[in-house]
Amino acid sequence: MSFDIQLFSAQTREREQQSGNDGFFDNPDNLAPFTEEQFQGLKERLQQYEYVINTAGKDQVELAHPDYNIRVLLTRRGVYFTASWDQESIFEAGMTASEFTDSGEFWKYDPQNGGWEEIA
Repeated sequence: MSFDIQLFSAQTREREQQSGNDGFFDNPDNLAPFTEEQFQGLKERLQQYEYVINTAGKDQVELAHPDYNIRVLLTRRGVYFTASWDQESIFEAGMTASEFTDSGEFWKYDPQNGGWEEIA
């Protein structure tokens, strides 16, 4: 089992909230794509947080953290954190995703804890 946290653009959050569709995330076309600048910025920021690139392609990058059991998939439409069930990995993945919302252009979605994280 794993603990999953996702990061999406503010546009995706707006779309999901307006849709009223429980299966919103099942259709990739519902997810607003990141700009090239956002995609590259997310990749660079993950590396600043010590995530190491395992594989990189034009449209997705797979990373892992050397000190925690966390894998990250960065795509053109979302960032997907997968942590093992140890508390340190869950905490680290959650904190990293939360910190990425600081600019307001990204929102953290935590399906295990009721959805969108509200920013105070």
